[in-house]
Amino acid sequence: MTSDPSERFEIAINTPAGRLTTGIEIPTGFVPVTAIVPLMRRLGEETQALEVARAIESQKVVSCAKGCAACCRMLVPLSIPEALALREWVDSLEIEERQRIVSRFDETKAVLGARGLWQKLAAWCESTEPPNDEQAELLNREYYALQIACPFLEHECCSIYAQRPAACRELLVSSPPEHCADVIQNPIEPISVPVRMSTVLGLLWQELTVTPAMLIPLPLALDWAEHHQHENGRTWKGSELFDKALDKVWRCLSQSFQNQSVEPKP
Repeated sequence: MTSDPSERFEIAINTPAGRLTTGIEIPTGFVPVTAIVPLMRRLGEETQALEVARAIESQKVVSCAKGCAACCRMLVPLSIPEALALREWVDSLEIEERQRIVSRFDETKAVLGARGLWQKLAAWCESTEPPNDEQAELLNREYYALQIACPFLEHECCSIYAQRPAACRELLVSSPPEHCADVIQNPIEPISVPVRMSTVLGLLWQELTVTPAMLIPLPLALDWAEHHQHENGRTWKGSELFDKALDKVWRCLSQSFQNQSVEPKP
């Protein structure tokens, strides 16, 4: 998580696909919310691994593999903590690499701006009322129709794999890989996601700052974070951040149990 002093804890989480027991390192001091982003993503991956194992047991095959980047043309949502963390990471790079990435984001902005989509997405980011499901679906479809590669995609591979957003980690399918060539026209069978960490982190930020929950589209993340740098200046006790985040995880898991009609194990 960070190089700050930390304390190790063992936690157990019941999910619809089984029980997760794992060790975590929580900072003992005061840290920004971005400090727990890597931890929450790891927890998300570990709960997702249980779902993958359950899918395999039921004779499903996970189609996703290195070199398949069909989903890297979709509109990826980031929570505010993730957007701030991504900006921190880009700013930490050597100047040449940083400029190359920023240049790709600028190219994407130009394409979206020419189609009027950048303005719609920017309005989404700043609105106190996020779009409803129907509006979000229309924006997603409009973006997907452009088939714009993610600014972090290089040679059809993710160049920030270890730093990729939670939404990217959670999108796994068991349908034939050729169906991913057009996810609008073809039936896609996603692997169940017990906890969406972008939602968890978004709800955490909402509670910490008493502001509306929102998601930032990846193409706008660097631009948005640059204009909201002051929002990453606040710090909280590491244990407080994690306790609040874990409460959101349990809430999301409770909803997953209800949706899958699975009773949590004692």
